Amino acid sequence: MSIKEKINQLLYHRFGPVFLVTALLCSISLITRVALLIYSASAVDWSVLNLLKILIIGLFYDLAAASFAIIPIVIYLWLLPSKWHASKFNRVLLFIYFFFVVFTLIFNAISEWFFWEEFSVRYNFIAVDYLVYTTEVIGNIRQSYPINSIMVGLVIVTSLVVYLLRKPITTSTTNATGFGKRTKTALILLCLPVLTYFCVSHKLKYLSKNQYVNELSGNGMYDFGFAFWNNQLDYNTFYKTLPIRKAENILSNLLQQDTVAKGAFKNTSRNISSTGTENKMNVVLISVESLSAEFLGAFGNTQHITPQLDSLAKQGLLFSNLYASGTRTVRGLEALSLCIPPTPGQSIVKRPDNKNLFTLGSIFRSKGYNSRFIYGGYGYFDNMNEFFSNNGYQVTDRSALQDSEIHYSNIWGVADEDLFTLSLRELDKDYQNKKPFFAQIMTVSNHRPYTYPEGRIDIPSHTGREGAVKYTDYAIGKFIREAKQKPWFSNTLFVIVADHCASSAGKVELPVDKYHIPMIFYSPGHIAPGKFEKLTAQIDIGPTILGYLNFSYDSKFFGQDVFKMKDSDERAFISTYQSLGYIKNKTLVILNPNKKVATYKPDFTTGGAVAIPANQKLIDEAISNYQMASYLYQNRLYGFESNKKP
Repeated sequence: MSIKEKINQLLYHRFGPVFLVTALLCSISLITRVALLIYSASAVDWSVLNLLKILIIGLFYDLAAASFAIIPIVIYLWLLPSKWHASKFNRVLLFIYFFFVVFTLIFNAISEWFFWEEFSVRYNFIAVDYLVYTTEVIGNIRQSYPINSIMVGLVIVTSLVVYLLRKPITTSTTNATGFGKRTKTALILLCLPVLTYFCVSHKLKYLSKNQYVNELSGNGMYDFGFAFWNNQLDYNTFYKTLPIRKAENILSNLLQQDTVAKGAFKNTSRNISSTGTENKMNVVLISVESLSAEFLGAFGNTQHITPQLDSLAKQGLLFSNLYASGTRTVRGLEALSLCIPPTPGQSIVKRPDNKNLFTLGSIFRSKGYNSRFIYGGYGYFDNMNEFFSNNGYQVTDRSALQDSEIHYSNIWGVADEDLFTLSLRELDKDYQNKKPFFAQIMTVSNHRPYTYPEGRIDIPSHTGREGAVKYTDYAIGKFIREAKQKPWFSNTLFVIVADHCASSAGKVELPVDKYHIPMIFYSPGHIAPGKFEKLTAQIDIGPTILGYLNFSYDSKFFGQDVFKMKDSDERAFISTYQSLGYIKNKTLVILNPNKKVATYKPDFTTGGAVAIPANQKLIDEAISNYQMASYLYQNRLYGFESNKKP
């Protein structure tokens, strides 16, 4: 029997639709994989071995995904009585089913293309995370892409494909099979997803040193399922650990420069004692959406899309060697508020049991400040209202604005200029009430669909990232100019920093250049113009602000006051939801699930990395920081008692 005859025999069998679904999934997945490979050609390490990995391992994961996709049709064909199998009703149901299958597979392929265009990875934790916020995500898609045209085209293509498949679909209904015989076949087929679940390892795709090759070797649907079931990663279960006392001692030594009672160290608790009078300046911390350092002229950009920030950088103190903790806004919020290394899995901002934690807002509130979190969108997104309101902040979001006060909005929130108008109003209230204020303001305009009010800048709205960056820059400049007219301006420290970079994609697992973000300390009459060039972690920002204000306080922060640190204390933390990086002495240690540890020499310009022999001292430091961060959170030892509400 020829191969063609064997294929026809399978397709025209009672369970032929099962094999047809498998063939469709694998074919469309292959087309998707090839399209993404061509799109990312310049970033892929081209070799025969890498191509074989992409195609063979990719097919393996396609079949793994298919084993789950066939479950409904297997059960239907198994339980469908033989007398109904050849009926018109069954044929109609099968055609409807295949229309749904083909539509879903092609829709998924298109979605994967857009997801890859944005993140340069297959579906992962981010895709699962967005499922919770369907309003924002669907709205973002509708505002970013010609979704109506895409859907019409998708229906037409789906109808054509189903029409071409009409013969095997119809013929399969003529093959009657007894219940006993089809039970054996059904049980064999239903064993496949069980075997996949227990026997297929997600790490098989990580066989290349090139991250693009690894991602292309996967299957988006399978990766989505894996991320869905593994969105919480217990550090002790999945990562390399040390005895807890050893980890605590290592961390104690790393934090000694801030410790007064050195013998009394407990976890990260210590007393920060400053000499002299505390400086009760107001603090405005602006967290800018997706502001990579590479966008600023101060870092060599020649597009002139940040004229306001470049001007402020010359007038204030520019931090030129700062690295974000993660790749998403919630990681930036976590780093800025909790000053803790990123724990694997979900950000603490979105986890349960995250109330009454030790935060920057809590410290300011204990000093008599009004601590605010001001956001241009609706604060239910990413659990921001819940997190900040229960951790020392007063939350204000777009619901505080009247429609007449909004010049422009998209699915993510109001235009940044309207956010800053709202912020000025709230800060004026604090000043009138004779309260010093700490305000963390989070912008939203520098985000796809990259839309903003027309006429503000010389780049039309909805034309790309550069326009969104320039509009946010415009809005910040406008805010500073208006703040200068306020009586509280002369006693205010402005800190402008990114939450994360615009892109995290690179050829290696953790490309360090994709975590490089800018920060400016701006306060005329207080901050002398200059550059701070020491390696700085995003979790250091809070303690550094407190140190600049000469505050004495009891701290649990992992971050340090970089103005006081020695050269030997410089380090930074970068991460994805599962890869945890520690940068020190121009070396990058990466901790991964399955207790993996690797050491690299990173290229801070290109983001590349070369594997080098293990440095056990740095490995132990990395483990201690990440293990203790997880330990303190899980055991509720990272709390701030006065946050608790009566």
